[in-house]
Amino acid sequence: MANLKEIRTRIESVGSTKQITNAMKMVSAAKLRKAQDAIIQMRPYAWKLHEILQHCQMCMPKKETPYYSHRELKKVLIITIGSNRGLCGAFNINVCKKAIDLIANDYQELAKANMVDIYCIGKKPEDYLKAKGYTIAHTRHDLIEQLSFENTIPFIQSLLDNFTNGSYDRIEIIYNQFKNAAVQILTHETFLPLSMPEEFCTPEEIDTARYSYIIEPSEDFLISRLMPKVLRTEFYKALLDSVASEFGARMTSMYKASDNADNLTKELQMQYNKARQSSITNEIIEIVSGADALRK
Repeated sequence: MANLKEIRTRIESVGSTKQITNAMKMVSAAKLRKAQDAIIQMRPYAWKLHEILQHCQMCMPKKETPYYSHRELKKVLIITIGSNRGLCGAFNINVCKKAIDLIANDYQELAKANMVDIYCIGKKPEDYLKAKGYTIAHTRHDLIEQLSFENTIPFIQSLLDNFTNGSYDRIEIIYNQFKNAAVQILTHETFLPLSMPEEFCTPEEIDTARYSYIIEPSEDFLISRLMPKVLRTEFYKALLDSVASEFGARMTSMYKASDNADNLTKELQMQYNKARQSSITNEIIEIVSGADALRK
């Protein structure tokens, strides 16, 4: 059994750790509320905008537009959205494992030819994938630190340009979708190319939608303005989801860490009491033994 000084040192160390985890839990809870409000307010707008685009596409004659271009896959970009800081459980590891599985299952041949690029948003996914032997083509860590729609527009526009000019034939994004403080849904989406409405709508829905809109000034003008806006909004929503999920995951992890610190403190306190009782008992035995020896 450890001596009393060692146990006291461990109790003090666990107490200090608990203070840190409690502070981080409170900070994450405060940031979570702001991030949660942002994503909750953003979702209806993003969903409605995407719905308008789908209906407009269904009521137009089928046209070949750049963002719907399904080409032969020669080069693919996989974007992982994580965090710059740790202590948030499996938040980052799940994103990285999904990216590794996607490369191994869907793009194995392209990966062997070095035709799969990884774009890491967040320092932790970059560190994890590098440790696993993957080459990171691009990184961008400031987006989640200074997240705003204005800051993301140049970045998202560069993705659209890289797709339209043929630098990439497909762009995938992997991130955590926010459900609540304790639950994050690992999400994989194909950002580009977009799917035509015919791929997920019934013929009856398409026939009904063809007579639902009168488009002015022109179909081309509407699509040229609406489609990039929808894509920018979709990607920004994914970033908001990831940031809210990060704070929720960190708050949950710190809450569990604080509970574990409480349990560990109780166990150490019990060990300390037992060791102290044993020490006192030994001292009493020594005193009594010494008294008996002097009397004899």
